[in-house]
Amino acid sequence: MATDFALYLRRFLTSHLAGLRGCSPNTIASYRDTFKLLIVYFRDEKSIPPGKLTLDRVDAAAIKGFLDWLENGRGNSTSTRNQRLAAISSLHTWLQSEDPARMACCQDILAIPAKKQAQPTVNHLTVEQTRGLLAQPDRSTRRGRRDATLLATLYDTAARVQELADLTVRDIRLQHPAMAALTGKGCKTRHVPLMDNTAALVAAHLAEHRLDKPGHDDHPAFFNQHGTKLSRGGIAWIIRKYQAKTNDPPLADAQISPHVLRHSKAMHLYEAGVPLPYIRDILGHVDLSTTEIYARASTEAKRKALEAAYPDVVTDDLSEWNQDPGLLEWLTNL
Repeated sequence: MATDFALYLRRFLTSHLAGLRGCSPNTIASYRDTFKLLIVYFRDEKSIPPGKLTLDRVDAAAIKGFLDWLENGRGNSTSTRNQRLAAISSLHTWLQSEDPARMACCQDILAIPAKKQAQPTVNHLTVEQTRGLLAQPDRSTRRGRRDATLLATLYDTAARVQELADLTVRDIRLQHPAMAALTGKGCKTRHVPLMDNTAALVAAHLAEHRLDKPGHDDHPAFFNQHGTKLSRGGIAWIIRKYQAKTNDPPLADAQISPHVLRHSKAMHLYEAGVPLPYIRDILGHVDLSTTEIYARASTEAKRKALEAAYPDVVTDDLSEWNQDPGLLEWLTNL
């Protein structure tokens, strides 16, 4: 017979997350992995088998022990620890309304604070490095043309890797103004403009594979040799493949992933003077505070702002120093 923990957990993952909230499969998988680890913790550290794990045993003290186990026993980072806590908190926020008798216990768990962590740096490429990476595919080959289009689309749209993997032919509009419809977190769709060069590459890619003909609306825009959509790992592998071919040492040694290209596009937009609300909409952020990491990280933008504010206060002309004998005498006697 299933325990109350098992019954509530199944309803939370299926009826609530998948049904009511419409969370993506990746989000549900992340929550699922958290509770798999929680069950393993009770089994291995508390000697409580899954078949006997009840809600009464899942209290604030147990959750704090679980979080410590993640960090000290499994070597998880602070961000991973906080992500697991967020999943557990989400379950208990929902559980309060499902079983009000457990509200006090739920609120004790919800009061567990996330652990503070150092502000992460935004890993991104320069414009020159990005241009060098995107120029690597051999466009004389069919595979090279596909990869060149994929990299250009990934960068130009600042898409998350799953958003690019899920992109279908119907999501692409090539008539002016060209744009791509990206479906991101929470199944929310946003429309991102495609620059002329990227739109031309996409048009040629679709025409080469005859995807611009009727009846292919639901076909993946980027696919493997079996005709199925590329996986997130497959897209990351393509990026690493072309990074390995570059002759630019800083680019070859950089930590590059699909998300780094997303960061790079955002940084380049900010440094070009695009307002943060526009960048937020392109990236699909819910809160502008999330987008503000690019403002904090942009040293170049800060330098340009200072130069614009104080253009002629400090100069590199040292002639006045040599022409002032009083100043030179004072410095000599200092």
